Amino acid sequence: ERGAEALRACGARPTGIHSELAVPLRARGTTLGVAIAVRNVRPDGFAADDALLAEEIASRAAVCVDNARRFARERATALTLQHSLLPRVLPGQAAVEIAHRYLPSASAAGIGGDWFDVIPLSGTRVALVVGDVVGHGIPSTATMGRLCTAVRTLADVDLPPEELLTHLDDLVAHLAADEREDVPELGATCLYAVYDPVSRRLAVAAAGHPAPALLMPDGTCRLVPLNTGPPLGVGGLPFEATELELPEGCVVAFYTDGLVEGRGRDVDHSTQELCRALKAPAESLDALCDVVLKAVLPEEPGDDVALLLARTRALGAGQVAARDVSPDPGEVPAVRQWAVDLLSAWDLDDIAFVTELVVSELVTNAIRYGEPPIRLRLIRDRTLICEVTDSSPTSPHLRRAHAFDEGGRGLLLVAQLTQRWGSRQANGGKTIWAEQALPRG
Repeated sequence: ERGAEALRACGARPTGIHSELAVPLRARGTTLGVAIAVRNVRPDGFAADDALLAEEIASRAAVCVDNARRFARERATALTLQHSLLPRVLPGQAAVEIAHRYLPSASAAGIGGDWFDVIPLSGTRVALVVGDVVGHGIPSTATMGRLCTAVRTLADVDLPPEELLTHLDDLVAHLAADEREDVPELGATCLYAVYDPVSRRLAVAAAGHPAPALLMPDGTCRLVPLNTGPPLGVGGLPFEATELELPEGCVVAFYTDGLVEGRGRDVDHSTQELCRALKAPAESLDALCDVVLKAVLPEEPGDDVALLLARTRALGAGQVAARDVSPDPGEVPAVRQWAVDLLSAWDLDDIAFVTELVVSELVTNAIRYGEPPIRLRLIRDRTLICEVTDSSPTSPHLRRAHAFDEGGRGLLLVAQLTQRWGSRQANGGKTIWAEQALPRG
């Protein structure tokens, strides 16, 4: 009767059926459905042996269905988690033009831990990051999220690429030490690059990651020569950064190993295909991403692929001005007047008063507490950036001055008058910077 009811529910017509056999599909304590067999040709009904055979087949089929259901659910969870961690809308910045692609793996191994990021830095610079976590599935995606957050935190401190990878390597080593024995070994690769549109210099450091490809404006393409360090978590060897001065309009291609590596694929041949694809004419940088993927990837890639293309820009001479400052307090009025005259030439008189106060405070602090040489630089981009560099490695800290304190209010004033401020270490010194919003229109 139950078999006939199930047939009617499915819309089947039981005409001529004289024997039914219904077997539940159960796996791991969950009923997934029911398998129904009917006879309407053979005159014999189902026997006890038929029922035993049907139960055996149904139990195996139920396990297969449950495995597929669990795999689909885990894949959907990992893919949703990964897409939530990858940048949906890239931040506005003037250093590079950006285009990107991310293709999840369709293999049975599951989603991997490939990721990329674009992080605006002080002084109109930008950090470009790509990474790959060993393994697949939700654990790799969760580890990717940890590393992505760590990179953004370390980038906010404005560390050089090689130092950032050193701290990231320590983090991966600590995470691996805390993992349980039943969790696969933790490892990852990462490439971190910083591009400065003022000096047009690109600094790149890699931890076990493929070197980026560089397309020059004259049409030549080559890999960036890197001293690649070990993957993250291995430890024992330092990381080294490679610096290049690039002309405006270069295209730098950052990617994960899924683009050029795979079963039965030659890495050198895939890399040559990548360079040839980058030379192909394309309407835009976004279209060039599709050209690269179509030319380099096989029909069914066995690993995740992240591709990040960056076309370099340069700030013109009319957007940057700098002058050396003598370590004499009597020099401050002349520096203030220089800044006011410069803003008048840039048609930014509306913010000249605030800029004069910021310049006066930062230059005075550098003269009092810093060491020569001292240099002031103003950059006009999406914001107005004021930078003061000196040779002292000691960075100031924002504090609240008490009622009878003679000092301690300068940086608080700068923080209140500007959008944001900070400091970054440089070779043999530091730079204190502050950003102001430009007048509307």
